[in-house]
Amino acid sequence: MQCAAFCALALAATFAGAQEAAQPPVLIEAYGDSTTLGISCSDGRCGPRADNAVTYLQEQLRAKYGERVSVVNDGVGGTMATQLRDGTGPGRKGPWKDRLAASNAQIVTINYGINEVMHNQSPEQFYQAETDLVKTAQALGKLPVLQTANPMPDGRLNARLAGMVAMTRRVAAEQQVPLIDHYAQISAMADWKAHMSDGAHPKPELYRVKAQQDFQVIEPLVRRLSGVAALSQPLSQPLSQRQTPRAPSPPHSTSDNPTRGNS
Repeated sequence: MQCAAFCALALAATFAGAQEAAQPPVLIEAYGDSTTLGISCSDGRCGPRADNAVTYLQEQLRAKYGERVSVVNDGVGGTMATQLRDGTGPGRKGPWKDRLAASNAQIVTINYGINEVMHNQSPEQFYQAETDLVKTAQALGKLPVLQTANPMPDGRLNARLAGMVAMTRRVAAEQQVPLIDHYAQISAMADWKAHMSDGAHPKPELYRVKAQQDFQVIEPLVRRLSGVAALSQPLSQPLSQRQTPRAPSPPHSTSDNPTRGNS
């Protein structure tokens, strides 16, 4: 009888292992500015940190789904949505259409708005750029997830940022894609300014809050991609091989604008 019980447990473990191995890998690519990259400032020095929202999100997803879920950080400091679309600016790697065509990611997150304010771009220009990014991603079989920027402590800049945030919400509604509203959720925190490292970049503990907000929206998408039932309701392209997450970029130099570390 003991042998039968042991054999049953062994078979169950083998079956569970086979199920895990059969589940497809999930690759998420996170695109955005330095708040995606994970820049934070301390003692007057700003640079990317390992404890950022993308890293925290991957930790949370892997705690639930294992190593088959990867989140790649494609944030580049100082960039805008138009530059990602056109393949211009710092860290340029070609136009958005070409990058995504060569990508195995099923989910792409898009987080911009702060540098648009700092470079006096109009909300209408931002709206068009994010619309183009989303439509291109959808056409290439990806699931785009839009994120609003975190708020900025400076009241004047934050009011202008609200105009960009409104455009991100508008694009999400028009294109019917998931939205993570960091701006609204963080603004609702009574002490959020105390958790900013400068005029644009969160401290690590606020990056963790952002990751928790990301997880609430992205985890159900990963769950659908992971299960057999999800195959009858495809979110994007056929599931493909995951890639190994890339290391963060070297530290960015500080600037003379209120964000100090390039956003």
